[in-house]
Amino acid sequence: MGLGHDRLPQRGFTLIEMMIAVVIVAILVAIALPVYQNSIRKSRRSEAFAALSNVQQMQERHRSTQPVYAASLTDARNAVPPGLGMAGVRTANGYYDLAVALVGAGDRGYVLSATAVAGTSQAQDGSCKVLAVRMQDGNLRQAGAAAAAGVDWALADPDPARCWAR
Repeated sequence: MGLGHDRLPQRGFTLIEMMIAVVIVAILVAIALPVYQNSIRKSRRSEAFAALSNVQQMQERHRSTQPVYAASLTDARNAVPPGLGMAGVRTANGYYDLAVALVGAGDRGYVLSATAVAGTSQAQDGSCKVLAVRMQDGNLRQAGAAAAAGVDWALADPDPARCWAR
């Protein structure tokens, strides 16, 4: 036996071990957080899909009683020209604003767009922050585009599955 300087077994972590653990956790968070946020944005697109589908159905019901599609989402149905009479143009959870524009000769078609609201996480959704559908002469087309005001269908994402995948 020594002079009373017997070493007790160590308990706990050393500073180096603790720093290594912190670095590993930081790397995992740096990788996982963006992936998680992108997954959330993709799942929130379903709100835009549902709203656009609802407006498409409203447009077809409107067209069944009128000679043209409705040029307004909020104007009353008995206005001149009549609108769809929706209460608002923002989706239920507030992630997208809806807009409609008539296209084609004789207003035989329309473009509906759902644009991510600035200040929400959806505004960071890359080429999918604007989702649009165009109905013209009985043909429907979907796209993710950079601007809602006049969706440039030639520049729209050529792969609708990228933004429209469920």
